[in-house]
Amino acid sequence: MSAGDAPLVVSTAWLAANAAAGSDVRILDGSWHLPPLARDPAAEFREAHIPGAAFFDIDGICDPDSSLPHMLPRAADFAAAVSALGIGNASHVVVYDTVGLYSAARVWWMFRVFGHGRVSVLAGGLPRWRAEGRPVERGDPAIAAGAFAATYDGTLVRSFEQVRATLESGDAQIVDARAAARFSGEDPGPRPDLPRGHIPGSRNVPFDAVLDDDAAALGEAAAIRRAFADAGVDPASPVIATCGSGITACTLALALAAIGAEQVAVYDGSWTDWGSRADAPVESGEPA
Repeated sequence: MSAGDAPLVVSTAWLAANAAAGSDVRILDGSWHLPPLARDPAAEFREAHIPGAAFFDIDGICDPDSSLPHMLPRAADFAAAVSALGIGNASHVVVYDTVGLYSAARVWWMFRVFGHGRVSVLAGGLPRWRAEGRPVERGDPAIAAGAFAATYDGTLVRSFEQVRATLESGDAQIVDARAAARFSGEDPGPRPDLPRGHIPGSRNVPFDAVLDDDAAALGEAAAIRRAFADAGVDPASPVIATCGSGITACTLALALAAIGAEQVAVYDGSWTDWGSRADAPVESGEPA
């Protein structure tokens, strides 16, 4: 996964200088929160968002026929949804969220999956933007429709069947972004109906291990490399990133892209998919 023709990350100062009317920059609020938090990201968007931003609904721009949450939509459905958000194939998309760096990486990855390289994540997200005293808007913005054509890149996505085959072949490293206690099985996590533990043979790099001290942006390259090395992960070899439901796995994908890793895919269904299958093996404890 490469940076394409836009930087992986842009600063708040860059966005403020480049998001003027008439530019090709399109801003998206890609906020999403775990269900137990009972937060409504769309309502929060209407209360305060970066001027000119549109709301990208992760739970709405998805596969409506899947029993799993926010799975990738069909290419045509993604294209229609982002066109309605004012985005075209020439747009430079900048994504942020209300945490700092959490769900914005999922939106970044989705654009990459559907063939769009001109996509960046805003360092620090809305919290940093507001802490710097920059303006926000309220309400639902008026958006002129764009014209986006999507091309699906399956090299960036893995299914249950492909991950299961990897357990046999060993052709990729499986890296889990969940917190250590969820990975080991000590903590049941937000979906107590699922078994505790992790995919056998996977390694644990909690997503916040690749973030800065404020957990608001990617950490320095050396710190990212160290986080993967400490878990026994070689970024030069193929990686499949997984997590709870395909959100924070994308943070690992973003971090790996930042240090030059080129063979990174995300298991879209992640633990919500794996743990719900009777034929999926489960391992608990810390890896050897």
